[in-house]
Amino acid sequence: MPASFPVLDVHHHVGNAFRALGGDVSLGAGLEAEAFAEQELSSRLAIMDAADVDQAVVIPGHGYERANGIADTKLENDAIAAYRDRTPERFPVAVGIVEPRDGEASLEELTRCREELGLAGISFHTRFQGVSLDSRWIRTYCERMAELELVPVIHAMDETPEEALWKLAVLARAVPETPVLALDAFGSYEATRQCFFIAEVAPNVIFDTSLSYNFDFIEEFVGAFGPERVVFGTDLYSHPVGRRISHILPQILESELSDDVKRMILAGNARRLFGLAR
Repeated sequence: MPASFPVLDVHHHVGNAFRALGGDVSLGAGLEAEAFAEQELSSRLAIMDAADVDQAVVIPGHGYERANGIADTKLENDAIAAYRDRTPERFPVAVGIVEPRDGEASLEELTRCREELGLAGISFHTRFQGVSLDSRWIRTYCERMAELELVPVIHAMDETPEEALWKLAVLARAVPETPVLALDAFGSYEATRQCFFIAEVAPNVIFDTSLSYNFDFIEEFVGAFGPERVVFGTDLYSHPVGRRISHILPQILESELSDDVKRMILAGNARRLFGLAR
């Protein structure tokens, strides 16, 4: 049996996945808010426990309703901070959201996220935000985040033009001294091969393992660029689509990487990235 290691998953979304991806958004609507929250949390913890995942970074879903503009975004950030605070031993890090739609007002929200809510990063998923990754506002926010020591958490699904990997590189090179966490970048074979090039031209990008179908290619990536460039992530929604942790975790454990490298990928790199005590 593979050895057991501490595991910190950097990519857990809180919310109804169907709001962004299509499907029956009414699932769970018959429950009172408190009951739904209990069900969502218990489901997430059960999935984590079944896979021996100790902790996770929580991120709001990007499909939330925004009829009230930045007021709705603030509520999402308040909620994700509260989610972290409710079970901090399992969710030691929370990441927030700002919307390019809100222009300069989002700069104030960045400061609030850091100084009042204690959030560790800000997530961008531009396919749901109406802009491209290389937009002026995304770059402006990341420059401000560098000053605030907030980690840019960038969804980079190369299959969508808004999140093309070359745009990830352009954005990362705009803040070269700031570590940038790229989510979903290994989502296909072609995208995975492109990540080798992106890693060369933007050495501050760290890649999570979510959506990868095979760890063999990531293992090759680790050999080329070092284990510090990879962190474990699954893109988990516990409701209504979550059932299990990604198949990548056992592949990491069963790989030929050294135990020290496995520890870095499974938890150590993420803990350093988000400033968690050892």
